Amino acid sequence: MKRNGMAALAAFCISAAASLAGAADVYPSRPITIVVPSAAAGSTDIVARLIGEQLAKDLGQPVVVDNKPGASGNIGTEAVARAKADGYTLLLQYSGYHVGNPALFSQVRWKPLDFSSVALVMRAPHIVAVSGKVPVRSLSELVAYGRKDGRGLFYASSGNGSIQHIAGALLGKQADVPMTHVPYKGAGPVIADLISGQVDLFVTTPPSVIGQVRAGNLKALAFTGPKRHSSLPEVPTSAEAGMPSYQVESWFALFAPAGTPPEIIQKLTVAVKKIVDSDIYRKKLEDQGAFATYLDPQALDKFVAQELATWRQVIKDNGIKAE
Repeated sequence: MKRNGMAALAAFCISAAASLAGAADVYPSRPITIVVPSAAAGSTDIVARLIGEQLAKDLGQPVVVDNKPGASGNIGTEAVARAKADGYTLLLQYSGYHVGNPALFSQVRWKPLDFSSVALVMRAPHIVAVSGKVPVRSLSELVAYGRKDGRGLFYASSGNGSIQHIAGALLGKQADVPMTHVPYKGAGPVIADLISGQVDLFVTTPPSVIGQVRAGNLKALAFTGPKRHSSLPEVPTSAEAGMPSYQVESWFALFAPAGTPPEIIQKLTVAVKKIVDSDIYRKKLEDQGAFATYLDPQALDKFVAQELATWRQVIKDNGIKAE
């Protein structure tokens, strides 16, 4: 009987493995959902829709973008962490949430290890964007304006603990300017208030604001990366604007729930690499002030580990807390 039991167990394992392989062979056989843990119209949403549109063509199934904003990205992120690991629910994640939140929130009910890496899809410096109603034309003028009579500056973010929150706090600390944080549920809702002058500035990735900068509704004072960008060649880097230590960069990556079959991850990452390497995708991102950048799952795992260590230290050194 023991021998029969072992034979039955071996047969079950073989059958299960065959089923997984079969599932990967036919994947996808129904629509895929990409969850964006922030509101529509922000950088994460824009990138998810670019990826999703082409992924649908390449895989032959519809790809639906589902915005789940709230709790600084934790609601949408947790939803994917708890989703079935079958490749049909994916996460287009923003670095501020993925490596910032675990260090900022004691009650986060997910962790980076709850995900299987698929691919890095974009990197971007941030832009220091101000309302057209703020009477400044440069980063140095903004600092002077914030210091004048102890006025301070009101800066927006896509939520408590987001990288815009961290970027604004860093700017205030390095420039010695009083800063008041005004959190929103994603980058999209910030724009209307920024244009109307309800908040003074927003330090964010270019896709969120570049259209309004070009339209003259917002002013871009500096790129927070190491070099200028061809999309707005007249905008200086923060180093050129007098703050060389003020460097902030974001990245965006596609993840699946931990335990997703490797065959499915491989199918997805191959398809995503084709998209990221395409001239159309690269040009669209460059037009938005960002850079198309691909990393495979193994390289992305290492990169995320490095970023977690870096941002834990930045958050600790600057005393940044989720409010």
